[in-house]
Amino acid sequence: TSALAVARGMGPEGRLLCCDLSEEWTAIARQAWEDAGVAERIELVLGPALDTIRGLPDATVFDFAFVDADKEGYLDYYEALLPRLRPGGLLLADNTLWSGRVIDPDDQEADTVAIREFNDLVANDPRVVNVVLTVRDGITLIRKA
Repeated sequence: TSALAVARGMGPEGRLLCCDLSEEWTAIARQAWEDAGVAERIELVLGPALDTIRGLPDATVFDFAFVDADKEGYLDYYEALLPRLRPGGLLLADNTLWSGRVIDPDDQEADTVAIREFNDLVANDPRVVNVVLTVRDGITLIRKA
């Protein structure tokens, strides 16, 4: 899981907040976290991620955020996370090339349009510096200015 990779890359004082909707898939992830010895550093919250983020204390600040969720929610996740990201903090957004469909003007499916709108917003947002990596399905690295 991506959470396991992030947890392994954190320093010993790092803490990871994971948001997910699936008890089934997170049960598998929890076992992997236990096996890797990082479970005590991961807090899992089951439920809509936006509700979780918006419900955090105002003083909660992140160094890093990773978004790989419902594509139509990317703009909302971005706007909810960016104010909580410390200056110089990093947000990674997965699937931002969407198998190349984002550049196909004939593709008007909701997920494609949502990713296209997200990419346009990030590319023109003066609050951040960003780069799209053409690895697999695309990942956008976004650094808060």
